[in-house]
Amino acid sequence: MITCERCKASNLDGGQYCDECGAPLRPNPQSVSPPSKTSAKGEAKGQNGSRAPSPVPQPEVAAGKAAAGMNVSSARASNDKAHAKLVIERGKSAGKQFLLSAAESQIGRWDADGGVFPDVDLDSDDPEAKVSRRHARITLREGTYSLEDLGSTNGTFINRGKRLAAGARQPLSDGDEIIVGKTFLRFQLIK
Repeated sequence: MITCERCKASNLDGGQYCDECGAPLRPNPQSVSPPSKTSAKGEAKGQNGSRAPSPVPQPEVAAGKAAAGMNVSSARASNDKAHAKLVIERGKSAGKQFLLSAAESQIGRWDADGGVFPDVDLDSDDPEAKVSRRHARITLREGTYSLEDLGSTNGTFINRGKRLAAGARQPLSDGDEIIVGKTFLRFQLIK
C-alpha cells in the first residue's frame, strides 16, 4: 500500500495518483505492518487502532527535479539540469528550496479538482492561502529571466517594489526577493 502524503489515505501499490485527493503518489520507503486500514478521516490505522507511522518525508520537487540533489522519480521527470532555484525565506518552511529546470515555471497552490499542478507548489507553505492557485510565472528566454503575475488576488512583488501588473513581465536577477501573497522567496541562479 502507498500512503498519500497529502491526505494520508491508503492507495494500492503501483498507483500514480491518490484515489481520495488526486495528489501524485510516491512509493513509501517503508511499509506499514500489519496492513493498515484507513479511518473516515483518511488516517492510516494499525490493527490496535493506533496511528500508523507516517512515511519518511520526501524532498519537494519542482519542474521534475528533486531539491537537495536527491534522485526522485516523478511523472514530470526531465533530463534538464536545474538552472535556478527559489528558497523560502520566512516562516516554518524557511530554507525550503524549489529547483527550476524548465523554461517556464508556474508558482501557485496545488488544486487537483481544478487541475492546477504548479512547478513551485506553495500549498503546504501558505497556511493563510494568500498564494493564488495560478499566482505567477518565471520565464527564461535567451538567458534572461522574467517574472509575471498571473492575475493573483494578493499580488506579486520584486524587491518590495510596486505590485506587478497582471501579465506584465518584469526582469528578474540573481538574488532578487520575490513576494507572492505573504510568502517570501529568494531567486538564485545555479552556477
